[in-house]
Amino acid sequence: MNRSRLVVAPVVACSAAVLLSGCPGDGGTPELQNLRPAFLGVVTKTAYDGVNDDLLTAGLGATGLGAAAAPPPANPTAPTAAELRRIAIFNNYRAILDINPKGGYGVLYGPNIDVNGNNTLGQGKIAGTEYLAYADDGTGKKNVTLMVQVPNSFTSNPKGCIVTAVSSGSRGVYGAIGSAGEWGLKHGCAVAYADKGTGSGVHDLSGNTVNLQDGTRTDAITAGANSNFTAALSAGDLAAFNAANPMRFALKHAHSQQNPEKDWGNDTLNAVRFALYILNEQFADKFADGTSKVKYSADNTFVIASSVSNGGGAAIAAAEQDTEGLIDGVAVAEPTLELMPNPALIIQRGATSIAGSAHPLFDYYTLANLYQPCAALSPRAVGSPGAALIPAAIATSRCSALKAKGLLTTTSTAAQAEESLDKLLAYGYQPESNILHASHYLFGVSLTVVMYANAYGRFSVADNLCGYSYAATDASNKPTTIAPASLAQIFGVFNGVGNSGGINIVNNLNPGGPLRDAVSASSSSGVQDFNTDGAACHRNLWVGSDANAARVKAGVAETLRTANLHGKPAIIVAGRSDTQIPVNFNARPYFGQNQLVEGPASRLSYIEVTNAQHFDTFIDNAALPGYDSNFVPLHYYFIQAMDRMWAYLTSGTPLPPSQLVRTTPRGGTAGSAPQITTANVPQISATPVGTDLITFSGNTLTIPD
Repeated sequence: MNRSRLVVAPVVACSAAVLLSGCPGDGGTPELQNLRPAFLGVVTKTAYDGVNDDLLTAGLGATGLGAAAAPPPANPTAPTAAELRRIAIFNNYRAILDINPKGGYGVLYGPNIDVNGNNTLGQGKIAGTEYLAYADDGTGKKNVTLMVQVPNSFTSNPKGCIVTAVSSGSRGVYGAIGSAGEWGLKHGCAVAYADKGTGSGVHDLSGNTVNLQDGTRTDAITAGANSNFTAALSAGDLAAFNAANPMRFALKHAHSQQNPEKDWGNDTLNAVRFALYILNEQFADKFADGTSKVKYSADNTFVIASSVSNGGGAAIAAAEQDTEGLIDGVAVAEPTLELMPNPALIIQRGATSIAGSAHPLFDYYTLANLYQPCAALSPRAVGSPGAALIPAAIATSRCSALKAKGLLTTTSTAAQAEESLDKLLAYGYQPESNILHASHYLFGVSLTVVMYANAYGRFSVADNLCGYSYAATDASNKPTTIAPASLAQIFGVFNGVGNSGGINIVNNLNPGGPLRDAVSASSSSGVQDFNTDGAACHRNLWVGSDANAARVKAGVAETLRTANLHGKPAIIVAGRSDTQIPVNFNARPYFGQNQLVEGPASRLSYIEVTNAQHFDTFIDNAALPGYDSNFVPLHYYFIQAMDRMWAYLTSGTPLPPSQLVRTTPRGGTAGSAPQITTANVPQISATPVGTDLITFSGNTLTIPD
């Protein structure tokens, strides 16, 4: 249906607080003043000409984003804010997308591809204005970075529009620049970003330096409340920690002691509120005293809540929590959706039925963190991209350690590998994930578990939870002083979770002294086994009953979703092969629970894509051959979901029915797959055939095989 609203002038009192012209009773029409949101700190404003620098590519253009590296700063140990921004956009854009033309960059998507899918935009630079501010209560303890990008093309839209682009993973405020950011800017929408209280908050505890909002670094005391993040340690506690644990880092997502995920929905809503405020400041008429009137509001501005991964989860949370009518539609890909199992909900895929498949992230991550290294040895995982990065000897030791701890029952390594994989499958991982457990363990699960354990339990960096810490490491994998250039540029290169930007996860309990976790030994055995003791400690935080486990479970409870979108139109896209955010724990049960909660009022469409997984950036990565020949880019379907939601909101075009999209991998030789074409990635259908429909009846969600 066509979306329209009858805008009625609000009934308000004439006062200096709202500053009206034409008060009721004098024959005029009330006009509201554009009030600054109370949560907003100092706002910085920068205009970009679209030639030398721009909103989307930081002046690099499509070619520069596809280069091997970002241009280095003139002074590597003292980069400017503009240089850090350019490095951050370069790395964050590529962290989301496969940047190889053979996989679709510059062909199916990218800055040069217009809103109709055609290669017409050249370098794709977008002129406009960028606004940055903290959202905080004045203490500096939260300091969620918000950003609004307003392209110069905004005023060409017949209706105002805002797209949210909350960062994925634990990334900084530019984390969704290549997904929701690019789509919104190309459509002439303002884009509302938030870093979710994670981002590039890196406190070097030995040097006591921190990041400011613009990425530059300074002394923590000098930064004060303007710090992106400073660990809550007294001077005495900091000195004691440094003496016992030299050369360590505190990270904002892990160590802010705020459990930031509980606020991701509100962070997204605050980003929208900030965007509306900025649009009125930039475009609305002024009162006589120079203050701005309200031209754009929830009543006349389309707002699409969007992003990917846990940025997508934040968009969903915002839609659930929206009591002001700020959000008009939702379109997300591979979202993290925190749900507890509902035994009454059945998911049926072909002949396989599973009840209560939903699980919070910390539950299935800690399970996978235990069993994935051993499962990677299964014959069913042959051909795994990155399998060589899991040394067989260490994986074998992990299998043996699991048996010794009573977590496996079989005796041979071969049988233990099969048993480990069977445990993952029985929990709800899809068979399509079998070849992905190795690489996802290395580059996703093992890193994320350490981060989220600290965050959920609100642990201090000084707690060294489960014996883990963060440090730069030397050639012998021992903690060392980070290179000055690496620290200076950390805002632009760090992914927020570790093992990037020169910061690694360290096992403090390694028998020979602190060592990089991936090559360390368990303290109980002295055996190099991917630190099974640490993984078991983290699992206990979910299945145990001690005080630390209670803290973690209480934190997880604060993040749980209701699956009630209050009738908002929404599209969720997920890849069947996703091993980071598996469909049986997230998208499928969320859709099913939404049907139970909303019933006929639901306007949620669920699109599941075969041969698609969580990390498009891995697809043509030379270190991971086999992703290219086996998987297609889910990002292409994110774009389609956004297009379908836009068509629904602006033209009343019906949303696509829930469906399975059957793609065709590029095939060929692993590491040198042929060029992708549209034949590999068919469109989401407005009228899918019956055998591709995803349906819900009674309490059962039926997914085509």
